[in-house]
Amino acid sequence: MSITMPTEPAPSPVGSDNDLALLGLLQLVSPALPIGAFAFSQGLESAFELGWVDDEESLGEWLEGVLDDGLTRCELPVLARLQQAWSEQDAEAIAQWDGWLAANRETAELAAEDSRLGASLTRLLGSLGLLPAELPNGTPALPTGAGYVTMFAWTAQVRGVMPRQAMLGFAWAWLENQLAVACKALPLGHTAAQRLVERLRPTLVAAVDQALALGDDELGPALPGLALASALHETQYSRLFRS
Repeated sequence: MSITMPTEPAPSPVGSDNDLALLGLLQLVSPALPIGAFAFSQGLESAFELGWVDDEESLGEWLEGVLDDGLTRCELPVLARLQQAWSEQDAEAIAQWDGWLAANRETAELAAEDSRLGASLTRLLGSLGLLPAELPNGTPALPTGAGYVTMFAWTAQVRGVMPRQAMLGFAWAWLENQLAVACKALPLGHTAAQRLVERLRPTLVAAVDQALALGDDELGPALPGLALASALHETQYSRLFRS
């Protein structure tokens, strides 16, 4: 009796594109991406020093607050707008939102973090041959000194990542980086970090949902505590991180 072994169907072009987009997103949010994100804590190290965050529970509350009043109203909705602008080759909108993000960096360290990560990602994309070309009218598509979110949006667009998935990936990379900071400086055990991942995964999804529903006049972070922590970090005596 002969047995015919089933064969897998050839992947469709759509499936192949989706797979490549997923891999491109994983590459973009990987801690191994050589842009130096590990060097920044976004004020979290100062919150440890000040005693505002000192254990797993207070860290979870801090992260929820930053996500709700920061990323949800700033980086995530603007990321979606930037990706749309890239898809439409709208240099004016790209420059507008890039400048809007820069204007919302409330301290020197937060501004430096955004510009340095943006510059690092730009250099990396250049080495990979993935920088945007000039627009058909000869206008440079890339704003001078483009920030990190702007370059993240371009990379997601050129990799074929849908905006919602790009937003989830950005939020995930932020959470992973913050937990890595805590594991080094709080200290926070890796098991506790994974408990916080489980706690905050639904919050990331809700943040993306909310960010997608916001109008332009509803945008803007409200994080006075983070701004104060970041400003105090500039003169903190002993530091592991650059922000």
